[in-house]
Amino acid sequence: MLRFITAGESHGPVLTTIIEGLPAGLPISVEIINEAMARRQQGYGRGNRMKIETDQIQITSGVRHGLTLGSPVTISLPNKDYKNWQSVMGIEPLEDERAKLRRAVHRPRPGHADLVGGIKYHHADLRNVLERSSARETAMRVALGSVASQLLKGLGVEVAAYVREIGGIVGEA
Repeated sequence: MLRFITAGESHGPVLTTIIEGLPAGLPISVEIINEAMARRQQGYGRGNRMKIETDQIQITSGVRHGLTLGSPVTISLPNKDYKNWQSVMGIEPLEDERAKLRRAVHRPRPGHADLVGGIKYHHADLRNVLERSSARETAMRVALGSVASQLLKGLGVEVAAYVREIGGIVGEA
């Protein structure tokens, strides 16, 4: 059974995932994962984040010489823009109450998990939640999906997808 956990905040220093349950001896290609990361960044984005971040993952445990060891695999994605967010996202306590208020977010974004996360974890500052419910967090899920695809390929399973219909217009398969 595969199991994974992700950690990190959108504007924090690094996003991380740990994958358990991969068999020993499975070929894993960082290049294939990075190709999936590059595909994730295509298309239209609201901000300059896609220009700043050229997502290149690092495997920091569980793989040696291109093969899984059978132990958990750790994948990290450094945030090149963190230097601009250290005062907002730093781990050090803030002494100045006004500085805390300037960095706080109190209005939930529509269509995100900000409100429910704030309620669940009792956060008045919704930045504590929105950093985990941002689109940037999906980067780790893309890396995970690429690893899962490599596992399936090793088992002889090919994964393919296409758009069948959009707004009543049916495409040909």
